[in-house]
Amino acid sequence: MGMENHMIIIRVMGGLGNQLQQYALYKKYESMGVEARLDLSWFDSAVQENMLAKRRLELSSFVDLPMKTATEEEIKAVLGRQFGEPEQLFAKIKRKLNPAFSPVFTESDMYHPEILEWKQKYLVGYWACEKYYADIMPRIRESIRFPQSSDERNLKTAQEMEGTESVSMHIRRGDYLDAANIEMFGNICTDAYYDSAVACMKKKFPQAVFYIFSDDSAYVKERYQGAEYHIIDWNRGDDSFYDMMLMSHCRHNICANSTFSFWGARLNRHAGKVMIRPSIHKNTQVCVPQKMKELWEGWTLLSPAGEFI
Repeated sequence: MGMENHMIIIRVMGGLGNQLQQYALYKKYESMGVEARLDLSWFDSAVQENMLAKRRLELSSFVDLPMKTATEEEIKAVLGRQFGEPEQLFAKIKRKLNPAFSPVFTESDMYHPEILEWKQKYLVGYWACEKYYADIMPRIRESIRFPQSSDERNLKTAQEMEGTESVSMHIRRGDYLDAANIEMFGNICTDAYYDSAVACMKKKFPQAVFYIFSDDSAYVKERYQGAEYHIIDWNRGDDSFYDMMLMSHCRHNICANSTFSFWGARLNRHAGKVMIRPSIHKNTQVCVPQKMKELWEGWTLLSPAGEFI
């Protein structure tokens, strides 16, 4: 292969949900026969030192996850430099005259269909949209295998979930209540959102049992009292990714505006599953119902006011 010719390199960054989206896009290119690699350099300790929310590469926690990672030479061949190094003047002028010449493409919208036609580019973004990889989701589900948990509670709960009309419910408060985040992510998954989602599940599935995942267990214990509610609050720190595993064992899923719970739902293998997600992910987004339904086929969309879209 003429390396200077064709390669898509995807920058991996963010938390587990975002890493899985970048991985899924990488698998999409591979499924189309395009040479693709993942650039993991964002997780280098020197980069992480300057990060407010420090992250680690959680993709490496899965069992034998097949992936090809980009070498420095491959990154240089696509970018003409290392990521973060200044551009040469000639390359900068060329890119300014015609942005299509830029070797880097940064996501700026929910869905960029044009990227799937490219063979050579360095891609920076989170690629949350279902439409990118919906067609290969069964294959991705097969690849993603959680290591066995050493906590008996996870094994016991996963079995319970498989044997009941289980519904996962992700309530993310913690960092979303911080002043820095509330403007962007706050007041989307409201009480009205969750009340509507729960009522919908109870109506469809009278035997529904709810497994609640939250970073604020005091709040959920007070708010959700009743035999049908179970609060999962023991997977902390490096073990928190077992929450995603448990979400995937539920028959149905109520997500927060969080890619973590989107993946809990995506990895759910049950036929006939109902996946509810908020109609917007961030407050800067305007929900165009027709467009959202097309980009998130198979999902049930619910507004912050608790209305189905």
